[in-house]
Amino acid sequence: MNTTHHEFKVQLYSTDLDDEAINTARIGFYPLNIAQDVTPQRLKNFFIKEEDGYRIKKEIREMVVFAVQNVIKDPPFTKLDFLSCRNLMIYLSPELQDRLITTFHYALKPDGVLVLSPSESIGNHTAFFNAINHKWKFYRASHSAMSARAMMVLKPSPYEEIRHFKSEELATIKKAPNFAELTNRLLVRFFAQASVVTDMAGDILYVHGETGKYLRPAPGTATLNVIDMAREGLDLELRSAIYIAVNDGVTTLNREMEVKTNGGFSTVSLSVRLLPDLGNGQKQLLVSFQDIPKAVAKRGRKRVNAPAELTKIEELEYDLSNLKQSYLANIEEQQSSNEELKSINEEMQSTNEELETSKEEMITVNSELQRKIEQLADIQNDMKNLMDNINVGILFLDTHLIIRRFTRETLRIYRLVNSDIGRPLIDIKCMAEGDDLLHAAQEVLESLIPYECELRLAGNIWVLARIQPYRTLDNVIGGVVLTFTDITSRIKIIATEEALALAEIIVNTIQGPFLILNDELCVVAANRPLYQALQTTPEEVLGHSFFVLDEITPQNTDLRECLKAVLIDDSTFEGYELEYDFPVIGLRYLTLSARRIVGKIGVPKMILLSLKVNKLKFDEL
Repeated sequence: MNTTHHEFKVQLYSTDLDDEAINTARIGFYPLNIAQDVTPQRLKNFFIKEEDGYRIKKEIREMVVFAVQNVIKDPPFTKLDFLSCRNLMIYLSPELQDRLITTFHYALKPDGVLVLSPSESIGNHTAFFNAINHKWKFYRASHSAMSARAMMVLKPSPYEEIRHFKSEELATIKKAPNFAELTNRLLVRFFAQASVVTDMAGDILYVHGETGKYLRPAPGTATLNVIDMAREGLDLELRSAIYIAVNDGVTTLNREMEVKTNGGFSTVSLSVRLLPDLGNGQKQLLVSFQDIPKAVAKRGRKRVNAPAELTKIEELEYDLSNLKQSYLANIEEQQSSNEELKSINEEMQSTNEELETSKEEMITVNSELQRKIEQLADIQNDMKNLMDNINVGILFLDTHLIIRRFTRETLRIYRLVNSDIGRPLIDIKCMAEGDDLLHAAQEVLESLIPYECELRLAGNIWVLARIQPYRTLDNVIGGVVLTFTDITSRIKIIATEEALALAEIIVNTIQGPFLILNDELCVVAANRPLYQALQTTPEEVLGHSFFVLDEITPQNTDLRECLKAVLIDDSTFEGYELEYDFPVIGLRYLTLSARRIVGKIGVPKMILLSLKVNKLKFDEL
């Protein structure tokens, strides 16, 4: 359609015996590794790339009707333009292969195309199909009169239920009769005339003697039907005799007729006998031919010394009587054929109506499935956007703790990639310190009691891990769900509150001047003796950097490195001397001592800095 720029309504019927295969096909989702076999252009045209694989586009899936079908037993689809059945018949017996070929022919429109695998073929059903390409097994359906006739005589019907034979039953099936031995016995009994044994349709099964004077290959497609092969003058009588034998069980003996042979006519005696049942459920006919000398042939019908005209009249009356019988037999045979065709037509009409009903039901079911697929796609899109935007790590595990799905935030706790789906969680390294989440997940799966804990990651990052049972809509436990929420800011707030509480206790306990610095070396607390000694207020001290001193006394800039060492290495120092000219009290000489304060959780780190304030120089002291 892209090449010709013509739009056509396309309806594909995809069937299989396996319900699970149909369900998988209906979903239309394939793993990422199909990119190794499918071209980028085809992926772009027909697929939508998702996080875990490729999904068939909606407009493609809407063309396809998926259905479970037993192609051997169930009624086939009809009026198909194209039918593909590859690598199925190689697993079937020749009888079932023949049945499938007739089913495919019935399902296809005239000139419809059948595609088989290179290992399969249409067998001897050349009347049904014309080869388009022998190598690749492309065939075009031929709905000619010959194929219709072949379809009618095929037994059993392609839509008849298959019989399953056990090995013991197969052993009881009798072998095909030995037609050579049977015919020889019968020919001896009936004077060993030139004869043929046929089935009830007139198809030759065995030939005895020289039958070339009576039968010859019919022009056109090769056939072994004795009526088609009968020479001129014999065909009508032979058709009438076979019809009477098959339908009425009446034997025809020594019926004389003129048969054209070698440019002239000769008198031939025809006999058609119904053979006794041989025990195999199949009946046969014995058709015998015998030449009659003209003198003998005329002797029974000609009076002695009768005039020539009277003799001719008798012969014409005899021929007219035979023609009437043949004509009546043909009429009866035609009527019987018409009734059979009418019955077949009614059956096919009924079958078509059933197929139309089944098709409508299937279209209805398919429409419902399409709506459900659309709803499922919408739900999947909602879930994907939800999990991508809540910034919470989510890890789904089945009952064997096998990874089913995970969100992007989970990568902070486990080093996962898309190919890890389907692997046990025990194979993946956890980057959190402390708790054994795998053991906890197993306990939740066994006890159904939720579990939670706080985990510390690299970089002083804290997450709250929760493990809960995974419940289906039917309240069935299908695994566990692990969620990971970042609580670093909350932990820092708690730690700060704890540190400040500790600092307040210290402030209220120690009598000498001192202050507390946070990890940014800003004053977070000071005691009353400090305010009194420096003649200052809390507003001028709290929240300000301690290193305003460095702006006045640059010779003491190494104090910053000393304080940082206290935070990092948990070291201490005492007797650090520093002079500072305060705006209110003037020049003062300070002696500093520092020690780190550590909270319960470890963050933030703070420094307890004590001061001694003197008016005299250090050496004067």
